Parts: sequence; structure tokens; C-alpha cells
Amino acid sequence: MKKPVLTLFTLLLLVNSMTAQTQKTAGQIFSEIQKLNTVGTVLFVAAHPDDENTRMISYLSNEKHLDITYLSLTRGDGGQNLIGSEIRELLGIIRTQELLAARRVDGGKQLFSRANDFGYSKHPDETLNIWNKAEVLEDVIWTIRKLQPDVVINRFNHRTPGSTHGHHTSSAMLSVEAFNMAGNPRLFPEQLEHVKPWTPNRLFLNTSWWFYGSREAFAKADKSNLCTVDVGSYYPILGKSNTEIAAESRSMHKCQGMGRTPSRGSTTEYLELLEGNMPTDQTNPFEGIDMSWNRVKGGKRIGERIAQILKTYDLMAPEKSVPALLEVHDMIYMMADNKWKVQKLKEVKEIIKNAMGLYIDVIMESPYSSPGQTQALDIEITNRSSIKSRLVKIEYLPMGKDTLLNAVLEENKVYNLSRLIEIPEEMEYSSPYWLNEAPKLGMYQVSDLLLRGLPETPRVLKARFLFEVQGAYIAFEKDLEYKYTDNVKGEIYQPFEILPEAFVQIEEPAFIFGNQSPKPMTVTVKAGIDNFEGTLNLDLPDGWSTTPADYPILLSRKGQSETFEFMLNPSEEASEVEISAYIQSNGKKYDRSLALIEYDHIPTQSILLPATSKAVKIDLQINGNKIAYIMGAGDEVPSSLEQIGYEVDIIEPNTSLKVLKEYDALILSIRAYNTINELRFINQTLFDYVKQGGTMIVQYNTTWGLKMSKDEIPPLPLNISRKRVSDENAEIRILAERHPVMNSPNKLNAGDFNNWVQERGLYFPNEWSEDYTAILSCNDKGEDALNGGLLVAELGAGHYVYTGLSFFRELPAGVPGAYRLFANMIALGKNNKND
Repeated sequence: MKKPVLTLFTLLLLVNSMTAQTQKTAGQIFSEIQKLNTVGTVLFVAAHPDDENTRMISYLSNEKHLDITYLSLTRGDGGQNLIGSEIRELLGIIRTQELLAARRVDGGKQLFSRANDFGYSKHPDETLNIWNKAEVLEDVIWTIRKLQPDVVINRFNHRTPGSTHGHHTSSAMLSVEAFNMAGNPRLFPEQLEHVKPWTPNRLFLNTSWWFYGSREAFAKADKSNLCTVDVGSYYPILGKSNTEIAAESRSMHKCQGMGRTPSRGSTTEYLELLEGNMPTDQTNPFEGIDMSWNRVKGGKRIGERIAQILKTYDLMAPEKSVPALLEVHDMIYMMADNKWKVQKLKEVKEIIKNAMGLYIDVIMESPYSSPGQTQALDIEITNRSSIKSRLVKIEYLPMGKDTLLNAVLEENKVYNLSRLIEIPEEMEYSSPYWLNEAPKLGMYQVSDLLLRGLPETPRVLKARFLFEVQGAYIAFEKDLEYKYTDNVKGEIYQPFEILPEAFVQIEEPAFIFGNQSPKPMTVTVKAGIDNFEGTLNLDLPDGWSTTPADYPILLSRKGQSETFEFMLNPSEEASEVEISAYIQSNGKKYDRSLALIEYDHIPTQSILLPATSKAVKIDLQINGNKIAYIMGAGDEVPSSLEQIGYEVDIIEPNTSLKVLKEYDALILSIRAYNTINELRFINQTLFDYVKQGGTMIVQYNTTWGLKMSKDEIPPLPLNISRKRVSDENAEIRILAERHPVMNSPNKLNAGDFNNWVQERGLYFPNEWSEDYTAILSCNDKGEDALNGGLLVAELGAGHYVYTGLSFFRELPAGVPGAYRLFANMIALGKNNKND
């Protein structure tokens, strides 16, 4: 398979995502020219998406015109999702794209390490043990050597282990180590084939009052080692304050509910010096660092020419600067190869394109194709300026085919061209590169050094346009894309993907068997080409079988899908197995499903995943049938409950009491009280349902962002805290062995808490009235016992259950004991009580 050809020069450019082109305003073009004349780099380091200080990033980009990159050590895979049901790796993809969207707003760039967000960690010792510390440190050093930052800024304090998320402290500890190690050529010498040793000038901690415990304590603290920066600048050329841009950027973290109201006015940020010399002017953290073109060999003339362009820039006619910008382009092009040559060539090209109002679109006829297939593409080019220009040729990469044109581009006249291109047979499928190799605990595996840290898999299919502009030659590259018109949203762009000739997907992620009765297993096959033929098969472990054994496949049109039903027969013995589906066609095996992630605020993402499902045979009984489910932040619990025989209806919060009484249990999704405003009006109706004999189960809610007072959430007093147990293997102690929830219809024991995933639970209540029975106790190593993970109270004729246990993770993962416990929760009040 053909891999993208990456060099030091290309990897320096692949730190942000291309999206549908937007013409820059005259003011934005002026700001970009200011940035072109600034030669300085800053690296901001933290652990997760949303850890970054967007005020600081926007200030450095838009006020100081510096090249600023945020290194997030993880992609946020271990968090929760406020806008959908994606978790784990798919959530990491959403958060990656949200970071890229944020950087498009604030002007920064984005990189990552190979570290996996495995969930909340209470200490850096645990974090660095689960992560491979040496490999993550290598990635931070790689980033420093690649970017050659003048200054590094940490978001978290490396000196306070155990006081905050272990990932946070670890990011700072690794940054401090890397700062002092990146300049040593004896360390990670294999990197030096592509980069050079580099030691930044200064290392800062972007500190704040919350590092000191309170605003009062911070006001009294010694600030002699702090630089202060006013990040509240107003940019008349952009029509926004820096803090307004920062809020807009922050609001891109939509799956975390990070929407922010813009603020205005003077705002101070503090930078504590950790390494390097203290500036004498403590309002200028970059004092003494040359950030002009003078630092680059042969660059003085370039800086002087750009300064002249800024002086004569005409906001009403940016095109007047194009001749001088072409001179700057040629001057940079003639420089010896270095980091700044690559970066500044890209910048000046983009400025020239925008100053000309040059519109270039390369649109494919469909959103994806397969290797060896032929696709039609349409090209539109419009020169919306009086600058004389000519389209010399178009080259299609990596095919290498030229189309010689020599077409004169008249002012504001649309030039259209249609072509057929063949996708090379050796092309690799589009997929996030960090998911291509099987991960290890805490780490993604990326063998290719040049891919490490990139936010996305580099796009290989491109069109390269060579223009003659007023006698000078300049080339632009454009990714191949797909575009369509939505009747409501208008023009929509998608990345163009290379995908297999067929996809196969087992519709359910897990099958849970409590007896020998077979279950229907639906498998969907979708064609990626016309006239696809093959045979659908299942790979089954010993003891498991299906009827039928296979199906013939014949799909006449690309995009056509068909579903097939197998009856899956479990083994006689208790077991946990993996079942995979695949299609055999013309000697090829197709065993990948296609996951599409589609949200308005990020580009559509296509992810190829193994077509597998978990099958579990367990001893399971259920009592009760009809379940009402109120969906909050989004989870897969309803489909998991349907797997074990429940009839689950997703209901509206304002469902009447009369209708609720038809259900055996009412379940509220995770973070329901954080996301559903109507609950504050109808909560009493839900309590009335319980009092009249129903069972109500409330899953975890966070302590912030509640739609009502914490005291109004439960019918009987309890206090939600931030306490959690992050070790999924933490010992579970049963406090109420004789309680029905531990005995009926399933007799539970300590073994039911084996093989849980990621964590025990989160946001456990830490106080509750005597009305509740605490069922379980657990704690992370070295911490006090937490007994609020599962609380049950009788209320009238029914039962109220509040649980912080992570059923939203355990049930989709097919954890047997989680199913048995949840079935017992639903059955409360439907069994004879044990004394």
C-alpha cells in the first residue's frame, strides 16, 4: 500500500486541518502579513483537549503574531461525550477535530503525543506507569526538536503531584524534563535524521489563582518571579477582542459542554519562570529573544521588504500588495533549506492567494472511492482581482499526471474544468493513523516516526496548480474534497476518502446470553463499488454456531447496503468471546466496518474498525420487562439492556405519570440533570412514579453545570461530590449482602466486579440521609473508602436508586457482572425481600 511521503518540511506544515476554504478579509490579510514578518515560536503543553488556555494562545497568535502550537499529550479518549454516544477511540477523534476547529479560530496549531487518555488518574506515578513514560517523553522531545520553540509554556504545575489529575501533573513533569533534554544529541539519536537538537530559551508555567487555592492567597503571593501579560487586547483590524476570540475557540469543545460567553476588557495572565533568565521587563516574556527576520541567515532583506508592504498596504485593495509579496516569495524560495523557509513559504503563498481573491476548488463526484477505481472531479478557479495571471498546468498527486492548460484567468471570470482520474491500486485506506496498529495499555502504537504527533493522517490525494502571476511562477496545492448542498445548511464540504470495496458491520457491539436461546445477529454489508459480489462469513469460536453459516452477496450499486440475519447459538459453558464478520470476494478479504462521525462543527470523519462483536454467555435472570429511558448526555445503555431481553423506550422528560406507570423501571441517562432543563419542572412527577410503586434509577451527574440545585435532584437528601474511583480493579466490598439488589434475581458476589473497564465510577455522593442503604464500598489505593457508589432508598411503594458506577462503560463492553447488578436494580420491588 502506498504511504504518504513525509519529510521534515511537510511534517512542519501538517499541524492543522484543512477545511472548506474561506476567503480572508482585508483586515485578516493584513494581520497575516504581520505574522509573516514575525519569526518566533511558542509551544504550549498540557494533557487533554480543553486544557489549553485559549486566551494565551489567541494572544500569542493575534497580538504577538507568533507561531504557537498546543501539544496535547492525549486526544481525550477517556472522557465523556455530551453531544452523542461515541466514547473511547471515537470520542478521541471528535475531540481531535474539536481541537483543530479551536485552532482555526484562535490561530494556533495542534500536535499530540502517543499517550492514550485512559480515564481519570489521581497521581502522576500511576499515569506515567500506565503510559510508557519513556515513549511520551520521547514524543515531547521530538516536538521540541521539530518546532524549535523559543519559549515553552506549561499549563500545569510539575511540583504538586497528587493535587490534581495525574495526567495534568505528568504533562508538566514531562515538559520540564524534555526542556532540559531536547538539546542533548545523545538522547533519541534516531530523531536526528530529521531534526536537530534544540534547547528553548525559557520555560514558563501559565499560573493562576487556582494554583494558590484562592484569589485572596494569590493576591498576597510573591510575584517577583512572574511575568504579567494583558491578553485583553482589542484588534480593530479584526473587530474582536482577544478574549472574544478565545471564548469562540473554547466553545469548539462542544462534546465537553465548554461553550463560553465572550468577555471584553483588560485581562491579566501570569507566567512563572521555571527555566532560563528572567526578563528585566516582566511584562515582556520574550525580552532578549530576536523574533525578527534578522535571526535567519539572509533574512534581513526579507524583513525590510515585508515592513514596506505593511506600510503601503491598502485595506480597500489588498491586490496592490501582490507584486511585492511575489518578491518576498522568491526571496524566501531562494533561501537555504531551514524550518523558516518551509513555514514562511506556506504563509506567503496563502497571503498572495487571499490578496488576489483567488478561489480554487477541487471537488470529487462522491465522498469516497476505492483503490483502482475511476472518479470524476470538477475544478473551479476564479481570480477575483485585476492581477494578471495564467493557469499553466495541473498535476494530480500522487498519480503524477499533468494537464497542460496555459489558460488566462480573466478578472472575476469563473474557469471550470472536469477530468477523470484513476485512484492508484496501491493507495492505503483513509483511517486515523494512530488506530492502524493494535494499542497497548495507555499508549497508541505508531511505528512511523514522521507520523507521530500529527493531528490527522496526511492527505495524499492532491491537485497541484502552477500559476504564472505577473511573470512569476507560484504553485498551490489543494486536497481533493467532496461537496454537496444541504437544503437547510447550504454548502457542505467533506474530506475525500479512500475506502474498501465493501464494508461489513455487526450491528450490536455485544451479545449477552443468560440461557441457551439463540439471538438474532444482524450484519450489514455495504458496497463501495458497483457490482460487488462475495460471500458473507462469520469467524466463530469453538462452541458457538450460527444458522445459516454464510450468505451470498450481490450489490449492484456503490453505496447500496443490505442486512442479513444470523441466529447466534451460544456455547453451553459460560464464556466471553469475540465474533468477527468478513466478506470473501475475488481472493480478497473485507473485514472492516465503517464508522461515520457527523457533527456540524467538525468535518465528517470516516473510521475503519474491525467488524467484531463481543459475545458473552453468563448466568443471568431478569424480572420486569418494560423500561422507560430518559436520554441525557448520550450513552449505549438502552441497546445494552435490550440485549438481555428488556423492552426499552426512549421517552421525553415530560411524559405523564399515567404513561410512566406502564413501565417496570424508569432510568435516567448519565448527566441527565446536567443536560435536560425540563427535569427541574417534572422531577416531582418522577418521584410520584416511584411513590406509586415504580423503580427509578439515576446514573451519575457532574457537580457543575446542573440545571437545578443539587438539593432538588433526589427525593431524599444526598450530596453529589467529585469523588471517584479511577482504578477499575479496585476492591469492591459488599456492605449490604442481604439487600435484594445483591440477591434477586441474581445472587451476586465479589466475582461480579472482576474485569470492569477504565474505572469503578465517578461523582459518588459523599453524604446521604439514613433513608438510603449504601450497598458497596471501594476506593483507590491509599484513599479513604467511598460508600456512595450505589445507594438505594425506599420511597412510598417504590425504590429510588442513585449510582455513580460506570454502567455506561461496562454494559457496552459486555462486562457480565455489570449486567447482573443492573438487572437486580431494575428488579427492585418485584421480588420478595430478604431480611
